[in-house]
Amino acid sequence: MHTIDTTAPVVVRLATVIDAPLPTVWALHTDIDDWPAWNTGIDRAELDGPAAVGSTFTWRTHGMDITSTLRELLPLRRIVWGGTVEGIVGIHAWTFEQTDVGVLVRTEESWSGAPVDAATDELAAALKTSLESWLGSLKDRAEQMS
Repeated sequence: MHTIDTTAPVVVRLATVIDAPLPTVWALHTDIDDWPAWNTGIDRAELDGPAAVGSTFTWRTHGMDITSTLRELLPLRRIVWGGTVEGIVGIHAWTFEQTDVGVLVRTEESWSGAPVDAATDELAAALKTSLESWLGSLKDRAEQMS
């Protein structure tokens, strides 16, 4: 199982419960090309080929053009990707779990590299804000679809 770099200077872990069916939440989140339609923090996203371990996707968020590689893909359970942009090495893991009250979505991301070392607190706050927005957008869209 792939995971984030728990020793990285920036690690953010968040979770939310979404009142929608697990297949809806999963399909919405893993349709990478459609991210900009519901996530205002993403300007564009394009998966290069089918979603599979080793596939890459390019996307633009917060003024950064990123190429990420899918490292793990367990349908309806877990997706992990990673990439490097402007010297920042990011690893992002998402897990999805059906519970009695809805789908528990957990996200955790690590950032490392020289730019992170130089501005750890600022970048940690930026990442936290970004992930809070992403989770909120995912929740809003999935619940609207249900």
